[in-house]
Amino acid sequence: MTTLKVGIADYDEMKARTMRIARGEERPGADEPKVWFTSTESFAKVLSAGNRDLLRVIAEKAPGSLEELSEITGRAKSNLSRTLKTMAGYGLIRMEKGEGRRLAPRVVHDRVALELPLTEQTEPLAAAGGRR
Repeated sequence: MTTLKVGIADYDEMKARTMRIARGEERPGADEPKVWFTSTESFAKVLSAGNRDLLRVIAEKAPGSLEELSEITGRAKSNLSRTLKTMAGYGLIRMEKGEGRRLAPRVVHDRVALELPLTEQTEPLAAAGGRR
């Protein structure tokens, strides 16, 4: 498996960067994060201990459906469905076609690397004369 590189940027920073890329003013580097969280709190929530346990169970047991994962974990299908949708949105899992119409969760990465500048100001706010 691979390492998913993630970064933290607020909504305005992500929007400004996306617009610069769309206009051709900026090209994302190969070593830059591919997934962005809007805060360290949202990062911590998505990768909480319980959610990391869920990822481990999915990787180890390879459940064939959401129903099977619910049986293994004891969590309600509705709760699992919401959590898996969030994880899929961040690229942590993908839902593969299973038997019949069932969808089976699969872990995409076995590691996450967080890029979090502690002292430098990000370009969108620096360019706009903003403060942190």
